[in-house]
Amino acid sequence: MNISGNTIFIPGATSGIGLALAQRFQAKGNVVVIGGRRKALLDELRAEYGFGTVEIDITDPQSIGTATADVIARYPDLNVLVAMAGIMRAEDWTRPGFLADSEQTVITNLLGPIRLIAALTEHLRGRPNATVITVSSGLAHAPLRVTPTYNASKAAVHMLSESIRLQLEPAGVQVIELVPPSVRTALMPGHETAENGMPLDEYADETFALLDSEPDAHEVLVDRVKFLRYGEVRGDYPQVIAALNAADPHAHS
Repeated sequence: MNISGNTIFIPGATSGIGLALAQRFQAKGNVVVIGGRRKALLDELRAEYGFGTVEIDITDPQSIGTATADVIARYPDLNVLVAMAGIMRAEDWTRPGFLADSEQTVITNLLGPIRLIAALTEHLRGRPNATVITVSSGLAHAPLRVTPTYNASKAAVHMLSESIRLQLEPAGVQVIELVPPSVRTALMPGHETAENGMPLDEYADETFALLDSEPDAHEVLVDRVKFLRYGEVRGDYPQVIAALNAADPHAHS
């Protein structure tokens, strides 16, 4: 990926990692369009940063269709999609009541990116330097006890990225997977101040530096996520799981 000269659509960029990356992409001379559900917040961010904005609900197929058509119409040079939106919820599968959160997690974290990519694939295939950026997690590779469906949804995003790359890259669309560790965002209660969380700006800076220095990378792995990502490869997977789950249960994303 060339990190400058693009037109980039980032649904889910009204806060957290998405907003931090949007700011850095814009500073590099990209046209950045952010998406979210709250019009007032989008208006504030457009006024503050000069982003393009579009209202989108990542859980609603009709909203995805309307929003992506609007972005293509207003920004025909669109060549990069960053499928950023996601939720993380604690679930207790030993008690009733977890199913609604589990289903909502799948709709948001897995069906959301699938529908976004499906809506934009044909357009992207006709654009130079076209790129799809997905967002998985270190928890795609080692499970946090309190978030079973989140872990599963991110493992699915990882394998989706691996699989569609085999089809899209020969068709001219690069597929890059961001693999965050725990990052201090509002993804779950307590995350923003989690002792084990990576500071947001530090994560965004390191990620952006990797995108710049490794333009052909399949995965963008900051140093702090490699403990989770490569546990099975190193042969210490049981120890990784034990260490992960001995920490603050809300400290990883």
